[in-house]
Order: sequence, then C-alpha cells, then structure tokens
Amino acid sequence: MAAITKDMIIGDVLKVDINLARFLMEMGMHCIGCPASRGETVEDAAKVHGVDPDELVEKMNNYLEAAQYEA
Repeated sequence: MAAITKDMIIGDVLKVDINLARFLMEMGMHCIGCPASRGETVEDAAKVHGVDPDELVEKMNNYLEAAQYEA
C-alpha cells in the first residue's frame, strides 16, 4: 500500500487513489483540477486552508488502509 506523506505533491496523491480528492475538497480545496493546486504539497495546501497537515495525512492513510481491506 502506498502511504501519503505531507511532502507529496497533490497530483501524485491523486494518482495513488482519485478518491482521496474527497479529503482535499472537505478542507475547502475545490480547485484540485487546476494545474497550480496539483503542484502544491499536501502540507502547503493544508496550511493555506487552515488544516493541520498531519491530521489530513492521517485521514488519507486511514482511508487507504480501509480500502485495502475492502478489496
């Protein structure tokens, strides 16, 4: 299983699992399709939107772990 880290680029996160977009949109990042936002790190995007990057990464990794067991 791929693990998400806060230094990963948003575009790479979405390549791991496009369903992770949900967590980005929940924090207010509604422009995930634009090239500029896809080039930001998870940490930078979280900070811009007032979200703790460690909590965001934890949520995404928990989702990936749960999805792995459902497959």
